[in-house]
Amino acid sequence: MKILSLCLYQWRGNNITEPKLLASAYELSSFGFFKRKTVQEWCVFISDTLVKRTNESQRQSVKENDYLCHVHNRFDNLACVAVCDSEYTPRVAFALLNKVMDDFSELYGNKLGKLEEYPFEQIGQLLTKFQDPNQVDKLSKIQRTLDETTIVLQDTIEKVLERGEKP
Repeated sequence: MKILSLCLYQWRGNNITEPKLLASAYELSSFGFFKRKTVQEWCVFISDTLVKRTNESQRQSVKENDYLCHVHNRFDNLACVAVCDSEYTPRVAFALLNKVMDDFSELYGNKLGKLEEYPFEQIGQLLTKFQDPNQVDKLSKIQRTLDETTIVLQDTIEKVLERGEKP
């Protein structure tokens, strides 16, 4: 499970005709050095396209090649896109998108559209933190623990049954 990119946009409002990239972070270490730039450009392109095609106050997931792109376009002129592999849990991806937009709104909520630049270092930290959904999502952690417990119980039951079969 991996997140490739996380892009935050200003979209609509303040005479904006194209989505404006406010902040972004990428985790492209699994790609060769010469492919990284191309993959990053693809992530930005697909993110731009999805922001344009998603209605206000909507969220959606779109499959593109081997990846799932999750987009959330909020009512406050912010939109965020995460490009993840197909194994990444959509619920956790949307929680990440909400967290990014909430943190950005806390910093720049009433200044949106009034500044030229919006330094937002937290986006990279959040991308790194959410790489392992089990670390940030309690339900995923509980599910993993249940799966491990089920395996241990099945092994124990099989061993008990084997003992009972011996003469």
